[in-house]
Amino acid sequence: MRMTCSQLGSDKMGKSRFFRNGLILGSVFTILLIIIYWDDVGAAHFYLHTTISGPQASRPPPISRSTPKHEAVENSIPLDIDAFLNQFLEGTSEPHQKTRDDNTPAAFGSASTAAGKPEDKDTSEEKRKRQDDRKQLMHDLCSINSTLDFPGKSRTFDDIPSRELDHLIVDDRHGIIYCYVPKVACSHWKRVMIVLSETLLVNGVPYRDPMDVPSEQVHDIKVHLTLNKFWKRYGKFSRHLMNVKLKNYTKFLFVRDPFVRLISAFRNKLEKANEDFYRRFSTVMLKRYGNYSNPPASVVDAFRSGIRPSFSHFIQYLLDPKTQKEKPFNEHWKQVYRLCHPCQINYDFIGKLETVDEDAEHLLRTLQVDNIIHFPPGYRNRTTSSWQRDWFSNIPYESTRKLYKLYEPDFKLFGYSKPEKLLNDL
Repeated sequence: MRMTCSQLGSDKMGKSRFFRNGLILGSVFTILLIIIYWDDVGAAHFYLHTTISGPQASRPPPISRSTPKHEAVENSIPLDIDAFLNQFLEGTSEPHQKTRDDNTPAAFGSASTAAGKPEDKDTSEEKRKRQDDRKQLMHDLCSINSTLDFPGKSRTFDDIPSRELDHLIVDDRHGIIYCYVPKVACSHWKRVMIVLSETLLVNGVPYRDPMDVPSEQVHDIKVHLTLNKFWKRYGKFSRHLMNVKLKNYTKFLFVRDPFVRLISAFRNKLEKANEDFYRRFSTVMLKRYGNYSNPPASVVDAFRSGIRPSFSHFIQYLLDPKTQKEKPFNEHWKQVYRLCHPCQINYDFIGKLETVDEDAEHLLRTLQVDNIIHFPPGYRNRTTSSWQRDWFSNIPYESTRKLYKLYEPDFKLFGYSKPEKLLNDL
């Protein structure tokens, strides 16, 4: 039986469509394989969900690289590769929620989420409410109806340059993203992240005790996977991965009173003999505000001669319009809203240094990792709010008011009271 011209044409079109769809599908999966095997650890960073198996004496088995099939992928094949990749990533990524034995989702802050001893019901409820209040306050102030305004508030996450995402550390093994804020126990939290993500090995075995991690490696940028590294690893697909992980991972940060954080930064980086900070910042302050046209070249010579910047010089430096024009604030005194983007990232947990012990315990319990790790003991908040009056006693009230305006978003977003006694000449 002979086929008509129209039947032959239809058959050829069908084969052509099948071939084209097959080619597109094969190309997309080839691209995904390239992403996964981008480098030696690419697959580990691409992986979106693992469960916690508790303490182990050796490194856990390799992560499976098999790609599950999903109905959305099988039933439709978008011709646009970006659309297909977005659909694929959304389909393969389930919300990173821990579940209890009865398979019901564990609420964030639930007393039953930990493998250890259950919390007292009233205590758990109090901690949960504390988190709810902190997150609600931040949400309200980030809304377009809020009168609080600051640079970058209204931009979207995709508007943030990758270089500004270098404080967001990712742990793919447990589905955690931590935004570290210098001078807010970040060294201890970085140690915790290193242990959880197993990014450092000693004799082929990951560290199990955060305090065993060598100090010089805690702040080594090569040790931590941060969101700003995604562009180098995954190219044009980096934003897809960022958004998927931000949607499904547990995101947290720790903050502290902004003025106390500034005092702590000055004491640690400028009041002590730190060669790097002396050359980069102290010499500038001494020249501009200390009447030293040619300060000593090294911090040792300067301190031996009794030459060092004062806290007043530091405040002048922060308020000087030249400072921000020349280069961005150093991370130790940069505002938290600039480091962690609270209006673009929906944080699940907001901890405070003032309640660090309780908050750390609550967070680790909620993440279901308190059976394998504990927040390192012995942290001391050496700079306290009670010191503010003494430190600001020689700062003009007008300068203190300008400084408050500079850090006002951090005060308000994270629920810190306005320091009225420092701002008003009573």
